[in-house]
Amino acid sequence: MSEGPAGRRGPREAWGGVSPFSIKTKLGALVVIAVLITTGLMMIAMRTATELRFITVFSMIATLLITQFVAHSLTAPLDDMNAVARSISHGDYTRRVRENRRDELGDLAQTINRMADDLEAQERQRKELVANVSHELRTPIAGLRAVLENIVDGVTQADPETMRTALKQTERLGRLVETLLDLSRLDNGVVPLKKRRFEVWPYLSGVLKEANMVATARAGIASGSGSHTRNDVHLHLDVTPPELTAHADPERIHQVVANLIDNAVKHSPPHGRVTVKARRGALPESLELEVLDEGPGIPRSEWHRVFERFNRGQVPRPHGPGSDGGTGLGLAIARWAVDLHGGRIGVAESERGCRILVTLPGLPSLPS
Repeated sequence: MSEGPAGRRGPREAWGGVSPFSIKTKLGALVVIAVLITTGLMMIAMRTATELRFITVFSMIATLLITQFVAHSLTAPLDDMNAVARSISHGDYTRRVRENRRDELGDLAQTINRMADDLEAQERQRKELVANVSHELRTPIAGLRAVLENIVDGVTQADPETMRTALKQTERLGRLVETLLDLSRLDNGVVPLKKRRFEVWPYLSGVLKEANMVATARAGIASGSGSHTRNDVHLHLDVTPPELTAHADPERIHQVVANLIDNAVKHSPPHGRVTVKARRGALPESLELEVLDEGPGIPRSEWHRVFERFNRGQVPRPHGPGSDGGTGLGLAIARWAVDLHGGRIGVAESERGCRILVTLPGLPSLPS
Protein backbone atom coordinates (compact mmCIF):
# COMPACT_ATOMS: atom_id res chain seq x y z
CA MET A 1 0.00 0.00 0.00
CA SER A 2 1.19 3.52 -0.68
CA GLU A 3 2.03 5.77 2.20
CA GLY A 4 -0.34 8.50 3.26
CA PRO A 5 0.48 12.18 3.37
CA ALA A 6 2.11 11.91 6.75
CA GLY A 7 4.18 8.88 5.79
CA ARG A 8 5.27 9.93 2.31
CA ARG A 9 8.74 11.39 2.19
CA GLY A 10 8.64 14.43 -0.08
CA PRO A 11 11.47 15.76 -2.26
CA ARG A 12 12.29 18.63 0.11
CA GLU A 13 12.59 16.22 3.04
CA ALA A 14 14.90 14.00 1.02
CA TRP A 15 17.26 16.96 0.51
CA GLY A 16 17.40 18.05 4.14
CA GLY A 17 14.54 20.59 4.15
CA VAL A 18 14.94 22.51 0.84
CA SER A 19 15.02 20.73 -2.50
CA PRO A 20 17.45 22.03 -5.16
CA PHE A 21 14.43 21.94 -7.49
CA SER A 22 12.07 23.91 -5.23
CA ILE A 23 10.29 27.04 -6.40
CA LYS A 24 12.24 29.13 -3.89
CA THR A 25 15.49 27.88 -5.41
CA LYS A 26 14.30 28.62 -8.93
CA LEU A 27 13.21 32.16 -8.04
CA GLY A 28 16.50 32.77 -6.24
CA ALA A 29 18.41 31.48 -9.25
CA LEU A 30 16.36 33.82 -11.47
CA VAL A 31 17.39 36.85 -9.42
CA VAL A 32 21.05 35.76 -9.40
CA ILE A 33 21.07 35.21 -13.17
CA ALA A 34 19.43 38.60 -13.78
CA VAL A 35 22.05 40.32 -11.61
CA LEU A 36 24.89 38.45 -13.35
CA ILE A 37 23.57 39.38 -16.79
CA THR A 38 23.22 43.05 -15.84
CA THR A 39 26.69 43.12 -14.22
CA GLY A 40 28.26 41.40 -17.19
CA LEU A 41 26.71 43.82 -19.65
CA MET A 42 27.80 46.78 -17.53
CA MET A 43 31.39 45.52 -17.55
CA ILE A 44 31.21 45.08 -21.32
CA ALA A 45 29.84 48.61 -21.66
CA MET A 46 32.68 50.09 -19.57
CA ARG A 47 35.34 48.35 -21.66
CA THR A 48 33.77 49.01 -25.09
CA ALA A 49 32.32 52.45 -24.38
CA THR A 50 28.82 51.25 -25.28
CA GLU A 51 26.03 53.61 -24.34
CA LEU A 52 24.19 52.79 -21.09
CA ARG A 53 20.77 52.81 -22.73
CA PHE A 54 21.70 49.93 -25.02
CA ILE A 55 23.00 47.95 -22.07
CA THR A 56 19.77 48.63 -20.19
CA VAL A 57 17.63 47.43 -23.12
CA PHE A 58 19.69 44.25 -23.60
CA SER A 59 19.56 43.53 -19.86
CA MET A 60 15.77 43.95 -19.77
CA ILE A 61 15.25 41.70 -22.81
CA ALA A 62 17.45 38.94 -21.42
CA THR A 63 15.81 39.12 -18.00
CA LEU A 64 12.30 39.03 -19.50
CA LEU A 65 13.13 35.99 -21.63
CA ILE A 66 14.46 34.06 -18.65
CA THR A 67 11.52 35.17 -16.48
CA GLN A 68 9.06 34.07 -19.17
CA PHE A 69 10.69 30.64 -19.31
CA VAL A 70 10.55 30.20 -15.53
CA ALA A 71 6.99 31.54 -15.32
CA HIS A 72 5.82 29.09 -17.99
CA SER A 73 7.36 26.19 -16.09
CA LEU A 74 5.40 27.29 -13.01
CA THR A 75 2.02 28.13 -14.55
CA ALA A 76 1.72 25.11 -16.89
CA PRO A 77 1.26 22.58 -14.06
CA LEU A 78 -1.15 24.99 -12.34
CA ASP A 79 -3.32 24.96 -15.45
CA ASP A 80 -3.24 21.16 -15.40
CA MET A 81 -4.23 21.11 -11.72
CA ASN A 82 -7.01 23.59 -12.35
CA ALA A 83 -8.43 21.37 -15.10
CA VAL A 84 -8.31 18.29 -12.86
CA ALA A 85 -9.89 20.17 -9.94
CA ARG A 86 -12.67 21.39 -12.25
CA SER A 87 -13.30 17.80 -13.38
CA ILE A 88 -13.45 16.62 -9.76
CA SER A 89 -15.96 19.37 -8.91
CA HIS A 90 -18.15 18.05 -11.75
CA GLY A 91 -18.02 14.48 -10.43
CA ASP A 92 -15.28 13.08 -12.66
CA TYR A 93 -12.74 11.42 -10.33
CA THR A 94 -10.79 9.58 -13.02
CA ARG A 95 -8.45 12.39 -14.10
CA ARG A 96 -5.06 12.78 -12.44
CA VAL A 97 -2.32 15.41 -12.40
CA ARG A 98 1.04 14.48 -13.91
CA GLU A 99 3.59 13.95 -11.13
CA ASN A 100 6.79 14.76 -13.01
CA ARG A 101 8.17 17.53 -10.81
CA ARG A 102 10.34 17.62 -7.68
CA ASP A 103 9.21 20.90 -6.15
CA GLU A 104 6.23 22.29 -4.22
CA LEU A 105 4.01 21.93 -7.29
CA GLY A 106 4.99 18.26 -7.51
CA ASP A 107 3.93 17.78 -3.88
CA LEU A 108 0.68 19.61 -4.61
CA ALA A 109 0.06 17.32 -7.58
CA GLN A 110 0.54 14.27 -5.34
CA THR A 111 -1.90 15.70 -2.80
CA ILE A 112 -4.53 16.38 -5.47
CA ASN A 113 -4.14 12.86 -6.85
CA ARG A 114 -4.50 11.34 -3.38
CA MET A 115 -7.60 13.48 -2.83
CA ALA A 116 -9.02 12.26 -6.14
CA ASP A 117 -8.29 8.66 -5.12
CA ASP A 118 -10.10 9.15 -1.81
CA LEU A 119 -13.09 10.82 -3.45
CA GLU A 120 -13.28 8.09 -6.07
CA ALA A 121 -13.22 5.44 -3.34
CA GLN A 122 -15.94 7.24 -1.37
CA GLU A 123 -18.11 7.54 -4.46
CA ARG A 124 -17.66 3.84 -5.16
CA GLN A 125 -18.59 3.02 -1.55
CA ARG A 126 -21.66 5.24 -1.80
CA LYS A 127 -22.85 3.42 -4.89
CA GLU A 128 -22.12 0.06 -3.26
CA LEU A 129 -24.09 1.12 -0.18
CA VAL A 130 -27.11 2.09 -2.27
CA ALA A 131 -26.90 -1.17 -4.23
CA ASN A 132 -26.44 -3.29 -1.09
CA VAL A 133 -29.22 -1.61 0.85
CA SER A 134 -31.58 -1.81 -2.13
CA HIS A 135 -30.82 -5.51 -2.52
CA GLU A 136 -31.14 -6.27 1.20
CA LEU A 137 -34.40 -4.32 1.56
CA ARG A 138 -36.02 -5.88 -1.49
CA THR A 139 -36.17 -9.43 -0.13
CA PRO A 140 -37.90 -8.86 3.24
CA ILE A 141 -40.25 -6.25 1.79
CA ALA A 142 -41.26 -8.62 -1.03
CA GLY A 143 -41.80 -11.45 1.46
CA LEU A 144 -43.88 -9.30 3.81
CA ARG A 145 -45.91 -7.95 0.92
CA ALA A 146 -46.63 -11.47 -0.35
CA VAL A 147 -47.84 -12.59 3.08
CA LEU A 148 -50.12 -9.57 3.49
CA GLU A 149 -51.49 -9.87 -0.06
CA ASN A 150 -52.37 -13.52 0.56
CA ILE A 151 -54.22 -12.54 3.74
CA VAL A 152 -56.09 -9.69 2.02
CA ASP A 153 -57.02 -11.88 -0.98
CA GLY A 154 -58.24 -14.66 1.29
CA VAL A 155 -55.65 -17.14 0.06
CA THR A 156 -54.37 -17.68 3.59
CA GLN A 157 -55.79 -16.97 7.01
CA ALA A 158 -54.21 -14.67 9.57
CA ASP A 159 -53.33 -17.62 11.75
CA PRO A 160 -50.34 -17.63 14.13
CA GLU A 161 -48.09 -19.41 11.63
CA THR A 162 -48.77 -16.85 8.88
CA MET A 163 -48.30 -13.93 11.25
CA ARG A 164 -45.10 -15.53 12.52
CA THR A 165 -43.78 -15.49 8.95
CA ALA A 166 -44.70 -11.82 8.61
CA LEU A 167 -43.00 -11.13 11.94
CA LYS A 168 -39.78 -12.73 10.73
CA GLN A 169 -39.73 -10.50 7.66
CA THR A 170 -40.31 -7.46 9.89
CA GLU A 171 -37.46 -8.55 12.16
CA ARG A 172 -35.19 -8.79 9.14
CA LEU A 173 -36.04 -5.20 8.24
CA GLY A 174 -35.34 -4.15 11.80
CA ARG A 175 -31.92 -5.82 11.77
CA LEU A 176 -31.02 -4.06 8.55
CA VAL A 177 -32.09 -0.69 9.96
CA GLU A 178 -29.95 -1.36 13.04
CA THR A 179 -26.98 -2.09 10.81
CA LEU A 180 -27.53 1.18 8.95
CA LEU A 181 -27.74 3.04 12.27
CA ASP A 182 -24.41 1.51 13.28
CA LEU A 183 -22.98 2.68 9.96
CA SER A 184 -24.29 6.19 10.63
CA ARG A 185 -22.62 6.19 14.04
CA LEU A 186 -19.44 4.98 12.42
CA ASP A 187 -19.50 7.87 9.94
CA ASN A 188 -20.22 10.48 12.60
CA GLY A 189 -17.40 9.15 14.74
CA VAL A 190 -18.77 10.60 17.98
CA VAL A 191 -20.36 8.02 20.28
CA PRO A 192 -20.15 8.30 24.08
CA LEU A 193 -18.68 5.24 25.77
CA LYS A 194 -20.30 3.93 28.95
CA LYS A 195 -17.39 2.03 30.41
CA ARG A 196 -17.76 -0.06 33.52
CA ARG A 197 -16.16 -3.06 35.16
CA PHE A 198 -17.75 -6.42 34.38
CA GLU A 199 -16.98 -10.11 34.72
CA VAL A 200 -15.89 -11.54 31.40
CA TRP A 201 -17.08 -15.16 31.72
CA PRO A 202 -20.81 -14.55 32.38
CA TYR A 203 -20.81 -11.65 29.93
CA LEU A 204 -19.33 -13.60 27.01
CA SER A 205 -21.37 -16.65 27.94
CA GLY A 206 -24.50 -14.55 27.49
CA VAL A 207 -23.28 -13.25 24.11
CA LEU A 208 -22.66 -16.80 22.86
CA LYS A 209 -25.98 -18.03 24.21
CA GLU A 210 -27.77 -15.19 22.46
CA ALA A 211 -25.97 -16.00 19.20
CA ASN A 212 -27.10 -19.63 19.46
CA MET A 213 -30.68 -18.67 20.24
CA VAL A 214 -30.86 -16.17 17.37
CA ALA A 215 -29.38 -18.71 14.93
CA THR A 216 -31.90 -21.34 16.00
CA ALA A 217 -34.80 -18.91 15.66
CA ARG A 218 -33.67 -17.86 12.19
CA ALA A 219 -32.80 -21.31 10.89
CA GLY A 220 -34.18 -21.81 7.42
CA ILE A 221 -34.80 -18.08 6.89
CA ALA A 222 -32.25 -16.01 4.93
CA SER A 223 -31.04 -13.04 6.92
CA GLY A 224 -31.38 -9.58 5.45
CA SER A 225 -28.79 -7.93 7.69
CA GLY A 226 -26.01 -10.46 7.31
CA SER A 227 -26.62 -12.24 10.64
CA HIS A 228 -25.98 -15.94 10.30
CA THR A 229 -28.80 -18.49 10.28
CA ARG A 230 -26.69 -21.60 10.85
CA ASN A 231 -27.17 -23.77 13.90
CA ASP A 232 -24.73 -26.55 12.94
CA VAL A 233 -21.64 -24.70 14.18
CA HIS A 234 -20.55 -25.25 17.78
CA LEU A 235 -19.57 -22.18 19.79
CA HIS A 236 -16.93 -22.69 22.48
CA LEU A 237 -15.89 -20.23 25.20
CA ASP A 238 -12.47 -20.23 26.86
CA VAL A 239 -11.88 -17.62 29.61
CA THR A 240 -8.66 -17.73 31.64
CA PRO A 241 -8.73 -17.13 34.53
CA PRO A 242 -12.44 -17.79 35.14
CA GLU A 243 -12.73 -14.75 37.45
CA LEU A 244 -11.31 -12.44 34.74
CA THR A 245 -12.73 -8.90 34.72
CA ALA A 246 -12.49 -6.05 32.21
CA HIS A 247 -13.25 -2.33 32.02
CA ALA A 248 -15.05 -1.35 28.81
CA ASP A 249 -18.43 -0.45 27.31
CA PRO A 250 -20.38 -3.75 27.37
CA GLU A 251 -22.76 -2.68 24.61
CA ARG A 252 -19.94 -1.87 22.18
CA ILE A 253 -18.00 -5.01 23.09
CA HIS A 254 -21.19 -6.96 22.42
CA GLN A 255 -21.13 -5.52 18.89
CA VAL A 256 -17.52 -6.60 18.47
CA VAL A 257 -17.97 -10.16 19.70
CA ALA A 258 -21.33 -10.69 17.97
CA ASN A 259 -20.01 -9.51 14.61
CA LEU A 260 -16.83 -11.57 14.91
CA ILE A 261 -18.85 -14.68 15.81
CA ASP A 262 -21.24 -13.98 12.96
CA ASN A 263 -18.35 -13.73 10.49
CA ALA A 264 -16.64 -16.86 11.87
CA VAL A 265 -19.83 -18.93 11.72
CA LYS A 266 -20.53 -17.88 8.13
CA HIS A 267 -17.15 -19.18 6.97
CA SER A 268 -17.06 -22.33 9.11
CA PRO A 269 -17.36 -25.76 7.48
CA PRO A 270 -20.45 -27.86 8.28
CA HIS A 271 -20.47 -28.85 11.96
CA GLY A 272 -17.39 -26.71 12.52
CA ARG A 273 -16.23 -25.08 15.73
CA VAL A 274 -15.83 -21.40 16.63
CA THR A 275 -13.79 -20.61 19.73
CA VAL A 276 -13.91 -17.36 21.68
CA LYS A 277 -10.91 -16.89 23.98
CA ALA A 278 -10.44 -14.21 26.63
CA ARG A 279 -7.20 -13.45 28.44
CA ARG A 280 -5.94 -10.72 30.76
CA GLY A 281 -4.04 -7.92 29.01
CA ALA A 282 -0.93 -6.04 30.08
CA LEU A 283 -2.72 -3.17 31.86
CA PRO A 284 -5.20 -3.33 34.76
CA GLU A 285 -8.67 -4.42 33.62
CA SER A 286 -7.38 -4.77 30.03
CA LEU A 287 -8.59 -7.63 27.87
CA GLU A 288 -7.39 -9.72 24.95
CA LEU A 289 -10.06 -11.47 22.89
CA GLU A 290 -9.58 -14.06 20.17
CA VAL A 291 -12.17 -15.51 17.81
CA LEU A 292 -11.01 -18.57 15.87
CA ASP A 293 -12.82 -20.60 13.25
CA GLU A 294 -12.02 -23.67 11.16
CA GLY A 295 -12.85 -22.15 7.78
CA PRO A 296 -10.58 -21.56 4.76
CA GLY A 297 -8.83 -18.62 6.43
CA ILE A 298 -7.85 -15.28 4.94
CA PRO A 299 -4.86 -14.86 2.59
CA ARG A 300 -2.18 -12.63 4.07
CA SER A 301 -2.53 -10.30 1.08
CA GLU A 302 -6.12 -9.58 2.16
CA TRP A 303 -5.45 -8.95 5.85
CA HIS A 304 -5.38 -5.17 5.42
CA ARG A 305 -8.78 -5.19 3.64
CA VAL A 306 -10.69 -7.40 6.07
CA PHE A 307 -12.15 -4.51 8.07
CA GLU A 308 -13.06 -2.30 5.11
CA ARG A 309 -16.71 -1.58 4.49
CA PHE A 310 -18.58 -3.80 2.04
CA ASN A 311 -15.65 -6.20 1.88
CA ARG A 312 -17.16 -9.69 1.67
CA GLY A 313 -13.86 -11.51 1.30
CA GLN A 314 -12.49 -13.67 -1.46
CA VAL A 315 -14.41 -16.82 -0.60
CA PRO A 316 -16.57 -17.60 -3.67
CA ARG A 317 -19.57 -18.57 -1.53
CA PRO A 318 -20.25 -19.12 2.16
CA HIS A 319 -19.75 -22.54 3.68
CA GLY A 320 -22.59 -24.60 5.00
CA PRO A 321 -26.36 -24.25 4.79
CA GLY A 322 -27.99 -21.08 5.94
CA SER A 323 -24.98 -18.87 5.43
CA ASP A 324 -25.18 -15.72 3.33
CA GLY A 325 -22.89 -13.03 2.01
CA GLY A 326 -24.06 -10.31 4.40
CA THR A 327 -23.67 -6.60 3.86
CA GLY A 328 -19.92 -6.45 4.39
CA LEU A 329 -20.34 -4.06 7.33
CA GLY A 330 -19.98 -6.36 10.35
CA LEU A 331 -16.19 -6.29 10.65
CA ALA A 332 -16.08 -2.56 9.85
CA ILE A 333 -18.47 -1.95 12.76
CA ALA A 334 -16.33 -4.19 14.99
CA ARG A 335 -13.22 -2.16 14.16
CA TRP A 336 -15.14 1.07 14.83
CA ALA A 337 -16.19 -0.13 18.30
CA VAL A 338 -12.63 -1.23 19.14
CA ASP A 339 -11.20 2.09 17.92
CA LEU A 340 -13.61 3.93 20.21
CA HIS A 341 -11.95 2.17 23.15
CA GLY A 342 -8.47 2.99 21.87
CA GLY A 343 -7.81 -0.69 21.28
CA ARG A 344 -6.52 -2.76 18.38
CA ILE A 345 -8.11 -5.36 16.15
CA GLY A 346 -6.54 -7.39 13.37
CA VAL A 347 -5.99 -10.76 11.77
CA ALA A 348 -3.37 -12.91 13.49
CA GLU A 349 -1.37 -15.96 12.50
CA SER A 350 -3.25 -19.25 12.79
CA GLU A 351 -2.45 -22.83 11.85
CA ARG A 352 -6.03 -23.36 10.70
CA GLY A 353 -8.90 -21.12 9.73
CA CYS A 354 -9.06 -17.44 10.66
CA ARG A 355 -7.95 -15.87 13.95
CA ILE A 356 -9.05 -12.35 14.87
CA LEU A 357 -7.26 -10.75 17.80
CA VAL A 358 -8.77 -7.85 19.78
CA THR A 359 -6.89 -5.91 22.45
CA LEU A 360 -8.74 -3.52 24.78
CA PRO A 361 -6.67 -1.13 26.93
CA GLY A 362 -8.74 -1.24 30.12
CA LEU A 363 -7.81 1.29 32.79
CA PRO A 364 -4.91 3.67 32.06
CA SER A 365 -1.77 2.98 34.04
CA LEU A 366 -1.06 5.43 36.87
CA PRO A 367 2.22 7.38 36.74
CA SER A 368 4.78 6.17 39.25
